Amino acid sequence: MKVFVTGATGVIGSRVVPLLIQRGHQVTGVARSSEKSAELARMGAEPVQLDLYDLDQVKAALKGHDAVINLATHIPPSSMALLPWAWRENSRVRRYVSANMAAAAKHVGAERLIQESFAPIYASAGDQWIVETSPVKPVRYNRTVLDAERAASGFGASGGKGIILRFAFFYGPDGDYTHDTIKMVRKGWAPMLGSPDGYISSVSHDDAARAVVAVLTAPGGIYNVSDDEPLRKREFFESLARALRVDPPRYPPSWVGRLLGSLGEMFSRSQRISNQKLRGLGWAPKYPSARQGWRDVVANLPGKLKG
Repeated sequence: MKVFVTGATGVIGSRVVPLLIQRGHQVTGVARSSEKSAELARMGAEPVQLDLYDLDQVKAALKGHDAVINLATHIPPSSMALLPWAWRENSRVRRYVSANMAAAAKHVGAERLIQESFAPIYASAGDQWIVETSPVKPVRYNRTVLDAERAASGFGASGGKGIILRFAFFYGPDGDYTHDTIKMVRKGWAPMLGSPDGYISSVSHDDAARAVVAVLTAPGGIYNVSDDEPLRKREFFESLARALRVDPPRYPPSWVGRLLGSLGEMFSRSQRISNQKLRGLGWAPKYPSARQGWRDVVANLPGKLKG
């Protein structure tokens, strides 16, 4: 299969590309610089540089491809994540790049489009399991998640296979969010909003990448990508503290989230997300929960973060 990948040098894309090549697929990856092009070439992919906002360029680049994987994002540094304006470029990517990828995929006759999405758009559900049909409640900064999903759904409605992957919170040894979380826990604080007894759903970078490859031949639709066992927020951060061999962190009071507007409301939610639909395809996470995943993350941290 000939596969076109945006976000090919990102944290997830850089894992997806070699997995696809190992399975015998021919991969074209979007790069934003000569250095990134060389990185993709070393993986065995064909690099291409183009303006994803230019529909004509996208149509030309996608010609002859069987599948399109859109992992393009523009996530701000975690130090700026609570600033609403920091997400403007990411919203632009979700709204316009996703629409272009769907339109171009349809134009060239691609068989399937896989669109990255964000599971924390689900409404807070307490202790209840969240499935793909559960209510969503995006907040101001991430409403465009639904724009991206609509683009993929529209591609599916036009006769192709439109697949939406709602990823839980990522963690891994090379993630900025993970690095900042580790620094905070070492200082004795959990970077957490809401009740410590609420649930957080997460997935490792490696397991997320394997999920992308798993849906390459899946029926169209929405799939949650999450660990088997979402943890209560208290256990999520205390298991990291154990892996770091530091004392359990303290938690900000629950009212702090209310001071941070819509972003605070979303990060305060309790989300116990089920991965059973994706598991039905034969995918299973290496780490049943972050409880096991944190140990490997800490063991594989870059030298400057080993503590």
